[in-house]
Amino acid sequence: MLLEHDTGGDPMTGLKWSRRTTEKVAVLLADLRIFVSSNTVARLLHQMGYSLRVNHKALATDSSPDRNQQFEYISELRTSFQRRNHPIISVDTKKRELVGNFKNPGARWCQSPILVNDHDFRTDSIGVAIPYGIYDLLANRGSIFLGISHDTARFAARSIATWWSREGLVRYPRTSKLLILADTGGSNSSRTYGWKSEIQKQLCNRLNLTVTIAHYPVGASKWNPVEHRLFSEISKNWAGEPLTTYEKILKFIRTTSTLTGLRVTAYMDRNTYETGLTPTNEERRQLCIRPHDVLPNWNYTIAPNS
Repeated sequence: MLLEHDTGGDPMTGLKWSRRTTEKVAVLLADLRIFVSSNTVARLLHQMGYSLRVNHKALATDSSPDRNQQFEYISELRTSFQRRNHPIISVDTKKRELVGNFKNPGARWCQSPILVNDHDFRTDSIGVAIPYGIYDLLANRGSIFLGISHDTARFAARSIATWWSREGLVRYPRTSKLLILADTGGSNSSRTYGWKSEIQKQLCNRLNLTVTIAHYPVGASKWNPVEHRLFSEISKNWAGEPLTTYEKILKFIRTTSTLTGLRVTAYMDRNTYETGLTPTNEERRQLCIRPHDVLPNWNYTIAPNS
């Protein structure tokens, strides 16, 4: 009864938590002439099913009424492609990083702290690193293309095309179909012709691929596999380590692995990508795109031009 009005809980796991600290609980128990230490309180709470909890960013503030339908459709697409051993990749751009002696979140075991710049000024950096990630769901393999310019649709499509030429074609030599899972915004936005036009030119026409694309709903990027299966592991690997050079960044990416078998490759892309470019009317007319019956703004297939 002591914590009845200060208890929260997870209806799925049964875990409970309290907003009061163990020290405050010990003081309340002392008022009842029950004298125990805060450590004893912590042990007893754990036995009662309580746990230390932190805030979780789990509530989407910008959600779509079609969210569940899209999740179900993505699941159907993944099952269909997997049964036929057609490749499925999850793509996105990781957070842009300043390259230099700047603070990197996280902690490392060391005898003394690493001293870094007290401010993150672009003028003090060597440049920027823009990691575009590709996660191969069937093979549990990741690839990062490290851009130094801008995160554009052309950069995203070229990264995927290069991945296919170097890795995808080797793993899936007998297929000409590819499923891409992507967010609704950024360089692979479902709302822009630039992304679709670059997929048409760089993957469909040049590599003779038929590409199906399914976008996750707004506010649901955390469900995109590349986020929690690739980017999170890379962040753990370089946590607390200043990203002082491009070579160091590439090394951390390439040495990222997990006990479940994840391995990661990394490539530098030193090309310059201009922003603000839009497809011409002729390029739009040449789009060989078929919107799906289910939520066509988020689901479509692009085929090679005949």
